[in-house]
Amino acid sequence: MKNIYVGNLDFSATEEGLRTLFAAHGAVETVTIVRDRASGQPKGFAFVEMTDASQAGQAITGLNGTLFDGRALKVSEALSKVGPRRGHD
Repeated sequence: MKNIYVGNLDFSATEEGLRTLFAAHGAVETVTIVRDRASGQPKGFAFVEMTDASQAGQAITGLNGTLFDGRALKVSEALSKVGPRRGHD
């Protein structure tokens, strides 16, 4: 399983649209558009989990910089959530 960061999303982007885009490169496990907790509005980025690491690498290479809903996507391997949090060392 590989987690992919997708940035520079248009606020009208949908999880279904992203799933279709990434599915052209392999099996997509989950798609999550990140939203503001208070307002529920999209923050302009998402995470896509792909089952196969090789296919995920191909998706990152193939989709980074491509236009989606009129915006150039920023696609990269997601950074790990594990690590020290500022102010909580």
